Amino acid sequence: METITTPAGIEIAFDRYPGGDAGTVIMIGGAFSFRKFPKMEEISRALADEHGLTVLNYDRRGRGDSTDSPGVHDVDNEIDDIAALVDAAGGSASLFGWSSGAGLALRAVASGRVPGITHVVAFEPPFVVDHDNFVPGAEVGARLRELIAEGRRAEVVRYFMTRAMGMPRWVVALMRVTPMWKDLLATSSATAHDWAIMEPFMRGEALDAADWAAVTVPTLVVSGAKSDALLRTAARAITAVLPNATHLEIAGLSHNPKVKLIAPHAGAFLTGTTAHGDSVAPEHA
Repeated sequence: METITTPAGIEIAFDRYPGGDAGTVIMIGGAFSFRKFPKMEEISRALADEHGLTVLNYDRRGRGDSTDSPGVHDVDNEIDDIAALVDAAGGSASLFGWSSGAGLALRAVASGRVPGITHVVAFEPPFVVDHDNFVPGAEVGARLRELIAEGRRAEVVRYFMTRAMGMPRWVVALMRVTPMWKDLLATSSATAHDWAIMEPFMRGEALDAADWAAVTVPTLVVSGAKSDALLRTAARAITAVLPNATHLEIAGLSHNPKVKLIAPHAGAFLTGTTAHGDSVAPEHA
């Protein structure tokens, strides 16, 4: 584990996976994710070992070994954390974001406040752009912050998963008897950060291209053919409004990704190669 301290005094913990000379990529997990989450570690190893990328896999604030800003949930703060990590990477890095982490990656670039970002892989950012599927209620943010302030971790998990993510209650109930439940409880208070990132774009409204006009870096938006319709729709919608994006839907992939399916495409995009090592030109929407 390595750490950096941001200008705001937040300590960010990360693991560095040495690769080759193919550049650096920063991994950004989604809700309930943290750097020791097995899939985050597996994707990090694959990008380093198989594609020569140096990978920084970090705990977002309020998770794992990173500190937090209790009661303060502002997307600009997490963007500042990414800027500090890009500095730690030498001033230049790509971003790989999963779920709300993909939303954070795109918002970081859109902000114009993080120089040095070269590429983005956005895996299923959970935008809600119509009323065909689930739309979170307007009360979610206030109630979520209230539960967190009261320290009701189990209720935070249930509430966020059902009311912010739209998961069936019976699925969440089953999770209570799985080994992952303790990790969900440990990261529950950080879900308010995820909500701060995504809430403006989860209202069942079409995405506005003006919000994303500054995201001119090459971007690969990935969705899984086995994922919910909401996520597949979101991937197509964000690709359509990004200036320099390609959408890739992968057969057999779901929101809980198989590393062997997603890592080759992400690695090839980030390094400008195919699976066979041949050079390819960047693709554009």
